[in-house]
Formats: sequence, C-alpha cells, structure tokens
Amino acid sequence: MDTVPILPTDYQQICTLKSEELLEKFKTRIGGLDPNEVTKREKLYGLNVIHKRNINLLSMLLRQFKDNPLLIILIIATSVSYALGQQVSSYYIFAMILLSVFLGLWNEYSAEKTVDSLLKKISRTALVVRHDEKMEIPLSQLTIGDIVLLTEGNIIPADLSLIETKNLEINESVLTGESATVYKNSNPLKSSPSGISAMSNIAFMGTSVDTGSGKGVVIGIGKNTEFGKIAKSTLYIKPETDFQLGLANFGRLLVKVILIMTIAIFIINSIMVGRAFLESLLFALAIAVGLTPELLPVIVTVSLSHGAGKLAKKKVIAKQLISIENLGNMDILCTDKTGTLTEGNIELTDIYSEEGKKDQSLLQKALLCNSAFIHHKVIGMGIDAAIWKYAQKNNINLPQNANRVDEEPFDFRRKMMFSVITIGGETLLLVKGMPESILQLCNNGINKSKLKEKLLSLSRNGLRTIAIGEKKIAKKDSYSWDDVKNMAFSGYITFRDTPKITAKEALQKLQHLNVRIKVITGDNEIVTEKICREVGMNFSDIVTGDKLEGITDTMMEEIVEKTDVFARVTPDQKLAIISAAKRKGHTVGFLGDGINDIPSLRNSDVGISVNTAIDVAKEASSIVLLHKSLDVIAEGIMEGRRTFTNTIKYILMGTSSNFGNMFSAAGASFFLPFLPMTPLQILLTNGLYDMSQLSLPTDNVDRESLIKPRHWNINFIKDYMLFFGPISSLYDFLIFGIMIFIFHAQGALFQTGWFIESIATEILVVFVIRTSKTPFFLSKPSKWLAFTCLGIVATGIVLPFTPLSFPLGFVTPPPLYFIILIFLVLSYLFLVETLKKIFLKKYSF
Repeated sequence: MDTVPILPTDYQQICTLKSEELLEKFKTRIGGLDPNEVTKREKLYGLNVIHKRNINLLSMLLRQFKDNPLLIILIIATSVSYALGQQVSSYYIFAMILLSVFLGLWNEYSAEKTVDSLLKKISRTALVVRHDEKMEIPLSQLTIGDIVLLTEGNIIPADLSLIETKNLEINESVLTGESATVYKNSNPLKSSPSGISAMSNIAFMGTSVDTGSGKGVVIGIGKNTEFGKIAKSTLYIKPETDFQLGLANFGRLLVKVILIMTIAIFIINSIMVGRAFLESLLFALAIAVGLTPELLPVIVTVSLSHGAGKLAKKKVIAKQLISIENLGNMDILCTDKTGTLTEGNIELTDIYSEEGKKDQSLLQKALLCNSAFIHHKVIGMGIDAAIWKYAQKNNINLPQNANRVDEEPFDFRRKMMFSVITIGGETLLLVKGMPESILQLCNNGINKSKLKEKLLSLSRNGLRTIAIGEKKIAKKDSYSWDDVKNMAFSGYITFRDTPKITAKEALQKLQHLNVRIKVITGDNEIVTEKICREVGMNFSDIVTGDKLEGITDTMMEEIVEKTDVFARVTPDQKLAIISAAKRKGHTVGFLGDGINDIPSLRNSDVGISVNTAIDVAKEASSIVLLHKSLDVIAEGIMEGRRTFTNTIKYILMGTSSNFGNMFSAAGASFFLPFLPMTPLQILLTNGLYDMSQLSLPTDNVDRESLIKPRHWNINFIKDYMLFFGPISSLYDFLIFGIMIFIFHAQGALFQTGWFIESIATEILVVFVIRTSKTPFFLSKPSKWLAFTCLGIVATGIVLPFTPLSFPLGFVTPPPLYFIILIFLVLSYLFLVETLKKIFLKKYSF
C-alpha cells in the first residue's frame, strides 16, 4: 500500500467488484490500514463529517425581524417620520428597536453555543480493523479504505462496500423512505445496478443495522456519501411538543388581540380624534409592540439553555433544548433495572457444570460464544463483557486451536445466541442464553426439575444465571437456528449486579415529584422482585410477559395502570406497555440503551439513553445521560418544571400589568388633547420592562410548582389577563386623574408622571405574581431578579432628572407626586396580592 487510491464516485461499478478486486482498488487489506497510511489518507480525503455545525449570526439577525414583523413596520414608519423632520425622536426609537434586536440575537447566540458544546459530549465511534487489531475510533477519523465491522444497532458510519455478511438486514428509510429492512450480502452484482435500492452489497452512511452483522470497506466519507448529499443534519429531531403547541396557541391569541387593537387605535386617533396620520400610525404601532411579549422566545430559550447548562454539569445532555421541558411534563418513567436500580456493574460469581459442581473450564465455552471482545479493554455489553472481565482477572484464555466460523447474535425472542467453533478437527455448536430457553433444547439425561429448583434458589438470592449447551455438528457452509436442537447441557454461570446505594433515595425523589417508576425487564420475576424490594419499591404484583400475550388494548391499559413491575417481557410487549400508558393520558419517558429498546425510545414522549448505548439508541433519544442514574433524571424533571414555571411567570406578568398599561394608553388617547405617552416613551417603557425580566430564567421556583407536572391552559391565561389587566388599568386611570386634577398636568408632565407610575407598578408587581404563596414575601426571588427589577425601577424614576429627559420628552415631577406614587404602588401591590388568592383558589393552586 505505497500509494493511496483515487477516490471513485461510481458506486455502480464498485458493486460489480469481487472482494479481492475491491481491496486492490482501494489499496487496503483485510487486516486494515497501518497508521502511516491512515495519516496520508486523512490529509488527502479530510474528515468523515457531513458538515460542521456553524453558528450563522446573519441568519440569527434576520430571524429577529422574521419572528416579529411589527418591528419591520415600525422601522418603516420611523424612517418616514425621520424624513419628515422628526430626527431626534426617530433616533431614540431606532435605538430601542436595536436594543430589542440585540437582546434577542445575543440570547439566541448563547443558546446555540450551549447546544453546540453539549452535543460534543455525546461520543460517536466506529469499530474498525487497523493494523490487524480491532479498535474503536471517533466517527470523524474514518477514512477511505478502512475496514469497518458492523453489528446490530450500528448506524452505518460511512458508505461501505460489504466484503462479509451474516444475516445482515439494514433499515434504509433515511434514504428511501421505505420502513421495510433491506437484506444485504457481499456478493458482487453481475451488472451495474439501476439505483440505490438495487445496490445489495453496499451499506450507506446514516442507515442502521436492524439484524445480523457484517464487514465492509469504506468507499465514501462525509459530504461524498449518498447521505451527505441529501442530509442537512442527523442530530436534530424537533417534534411538536405540548409546550411548543401551547406557545403557538398563545401566539395566535396575541395576534388576534394585537391586530384588532392596532387597527382600532389607528382609525380612532387619525379619523375620529383628528390627529396627524403619521403620529397616529406610530402611536398604534408602539402600542402593538408594547402588547407583544417579544422577549417570550428569549425567556424560553434562556430558561432552557440555563437548565441545559446546569444539567450538563450533572452529566445529563439535552440533544434539543426543548426536551428539557418535555422531561418536566413526564409523570411515568419506564426503565430496566440494570444501571438504574442496580450499579450496572455485572460481576461473574460462579461457574457450574451440569452436575452443579464448580467448573472453570466451562468459561472457555462462554468466551467462544460471546459478542464482546478485547482491544486494550473489554468492549461489549452486560453479561458478555462480565465473562471476559472474569477471564482476564483469572488469566483464562481462549483455546489456541479454536476458531469461530459462524455466529448468530443474541435473539431477544429466543433469549439466546449461538456460535460454531472448530477445535481439534471437530466442529462444535455452542448456545448460550436464559436457562429455561437452553433447557428446552437439551436432552442429555439431566435432572431438569432438580436443576430448575437450584436455579430458582439462585434467583431468590438475587443472582442472574445463563446456561450453556453444546453439540458436535457437521461442517458446512452456513448454519441457522434450525441447527440449534438436541443439545447437551454443559452448565450454567451466575452473575450479581449489586443494588445501587443511591437508588432508594432517587426513587423517593421521583415519588415526591409525582413520577411513577415502571420497571420493565427481560429478566426473570424472582430476581426482579428481590432487586426492586431491596431498593424500596412498593408494589403488590409482578406481571410477566406471558400474561400480556393476546390481550386486548383495554385489558393492557388496565394492567398498566395498576402494575409497576414487568418481567420476562419482549421488546414488542415493552412498546405495548408504553403505548397503553400514553393512551391513558400519561406523559411517558423511557430509559433504554439496547437494540430492542429502539421502538420504545422512538414512541415514548421522552426518549432517554446513555452515552455508552448503541448508536441507534442515542440517535432515537432526546436526552443522553453520561452517567446512568435515576437521580440525574429527577434533576432533569425539576429543571423542566422550573423552565415551564418561569416561562408562565413572564406570560402572566405580560398579560396582566403590561396589557393593562397598553389598554390604558389606548383609552386615554381617545379623550386627551395630547398623547398619554409618545411612541418613543411607550417603546422605552416596554424596553425597560423587558430588561427587568431578562433575569427571570434564574428565578427561584416554589417547591409547590415542582411536585407535579404542569401543562398549558390557555383559558387560565385568558382569565388571568381579564382579571388582573383591568386592575392595572384602574391604577393607570387613577394616576391620570391625579395628574390632571391635582397637578393640572399637560403634555410632558402628564407623560412623565404616567411613565414613572407605569414602570413602578408594571415591574414591582412581578414579586407578587411570580409566586402563588400569600403573602408573596414568603417566596424568595433570585438575587438577579431582585437586582434587575429594583435597578430598572430606580432607572425609570431617575431618568427625568438626567440630561436625557429633554430628548425623551420628560420633565421633573413635583415632590408631592412621589409621595402619592408610594401610596399608589403599595395599595396596588396589596390589591393584587388579595385578589390573587381569590383567583388562584378557583384553579385549585
């Protein structure tokens, strides 16, 4: 391999090559590339990436205007105003618009950076042969000519020409849209295929291994793959969640209100009152902007990214920020017991022959019928990895003259796997799996009833067991499950997975959050019950998979509602349990990491996996745990509920005081000979209010808001707006009367007096509305929220005393005004606090 190959683009021609011709064409060999060759090819072909996740500031900037078209109209109207000579006020309106755009841009950019850094924590690797050794390498380091090994659950890491296959079926729906799997083999085609679907000896990047195994040569990487030509990203799944639908419904409600009010205010001011056309238009648009909670996307994004950052420190990665909120809605979590209720560190304890005597020699057979392997460390899952670790610790190696000629991976329906071995001139079929499955195949005169009694005793002690069977078999080209019969029982091996010390506390935490845990496992019911009891789970019955066969959907729903522990279930039954819970109105989360978990991960409301899971499991999930633990899931649930609560706080504040103030401005403009506030002052009020709320995502949340899921209730928001909005307007009209009848205010003084009162009441009421507790000071706000709110109120009061007062249209109010202001603000907060208790009682808060 002195020269690197020229990168071919004609897959049709490659399909017709024999394995030897393929290896020659790509200047590689079965034993893989050597390190020097890898370095050369990486320099020539680049990294195996479709595209880098770039953060486009220009796109973000344009999105600020796309998401808020009122800003575009306001810019046009202000530009006309500037051209007609109102330069000074136009400058300040432009400044307020830029401030609003900057806040949205900065927060979206921060959130994108957060997601980018989180996704880098999720590892994606490929299993290759290099320099005659198996090794795991980062996906991006694959290069042309690499030899890649494929097993169940793998996402194909690059375009591969297959040179070996074993019952290999691949799901190509990401390319073709067809859900049915495609059978693949390594046979060269006799003629050039007409399209992708006919390329039976090529595995395409982005597709996934459904069953079987294989080996292939990398023929295309990154953008040069078929997937790279059509895929924009394989990392993002953006489902329409309950939270997103709630936001959308709220948005539609606002659009209707804003549209009606804007048109009405403009028509009344310009036609009925007789004000100038441009002045009326700017005033109506300023009212519309004031009514628009333009910071809502920012508040949601900041809340989610703030929560994502906190969870990342606890080893929980949200692949999409919105999935944090999904966690908060969850009220059922379905999970296996391994790694959640137990330490997940399975240890081999003993090895027994068919007579029940300890027999170390049986371990070699378990090594030969095994899907794990060693490359510097043991690479594999569960029991197979535990067998290898025990062998390493006790210096037990594979027989030197043993050669594995065939293998069928673990079948979840049969609950076993088999291997075919040649050793000492003989061919041996080995089968390994659940004892009850192996015993059904064996007829070598063993006392099955006595053995079952022994296995039952081991299960009662919390030990898991696997059995091994064997038989001599004739040598032939291929083997199948039809050959697995008339076996001789060889013995059994026991394992222990210690209950997790933190599991009991984590279960209690989830119980306090009103989240039910449903343990769904393929293990037997005796071991499952012992583990569940040890970690403090309370349940009356365990339902096994055989009781779920052939039952109706209604019966399944009844069982799921009253049962929390399921054992000996198949992947299909696992999915049926989740579907039944969803039909009963529950928000269901599922924690899984294996190939048999994929349907459940995809169909649950919240798919959760771990960083050590197979590729397809991580791809199907929205949450990835760097450390498998129920405790960190509980933290995620609380973060989701904090996010929802703080988002609702902003909406309720905006629909009460903010709406009230804008209604007041619209109403006052109909009877006053001047505008109650200039368009600039309205935008300034809105901008200062928005700045005071930027720290809302950091706010503390009352424990009462965390103990159960909360969902969108548009009727609640409407009622809140109609109940508290008029109270805000009442105090606005009180200040109108005070300014006119006590201070005889006109123009600038009136506008200054209302501006200060509006800022004070609109922002300080935050401390009352942010909590359902009465009195409100029993709930402590975050330091940042208190600082920003009080700081912005102080800024609003000080502005009329600064050099900015003249260009903003303010004058200095008399001292008596501030005495009256204190009385008004305190009485307003007291009234809202009193009525809040009455209102919330209606909704059972």
